[in-house]
Amino acid sequence: MKPIRAAILTLSDKGARGERVDESGPALAAWLEKQGAVTMQTRIIADEFCQIVGVLSEWADQDVADLLLTTGGTGVSPRDVTPEATTQVAERLIPGIGELMRLRSLEKTPMASLSRAVAGIRGQTLIINLPGSPKGALENLEAVWSVVGHAVEKIRGDQSDCGGRFDRTTEP
Repeated sequence: MKPIRAAILTLSDKGARGERVDESGPALAAWLEKQGAVTMQTRIIADEFCQIVGVLSEWADQDVADLLLTTGGTGVSPRDVTPEATTQVAERLIPGIGELMRLRSLEKTPMASLSRAVAGIRGQTLIINLPGSPKGALENLEAVWSVVGHAVEKIRGDQSDCGGRFDRTTEP
């Protein structure tokens, strides 16, 4: 399998205005590099629905990356619109990714139940919403990383059989 090409979109009003340093984007890029992935592009924009839809659509439609990660805007505050923007852009949703991230996060904090992160596919790009804090973003990506490579392969058209590939009940 060739290295996963990633792009990271940070959603932060203060970050977009230069009032806060983005720590999540660089932390994700460094973690991805350790996994053998290549970060193709990063950007910081405000928590504006139309801007988020625009960048997600542009990056997916231009095939900038296999994996598009967002960080920020997944909570319950009025400005948190990343899940709605992602749902608008996605052609197909993958509910299990958000469910798995929340399940694993709930082992650490009850606040994970407030996460509204979603995942979906547009064209040949997998889009995953992550929390805005570096710690939360990394923990959530780690929680689902074991399925990301397989998802990217399948989205890109891999026709090989995957039955039993991750079945822990199958004996060798």
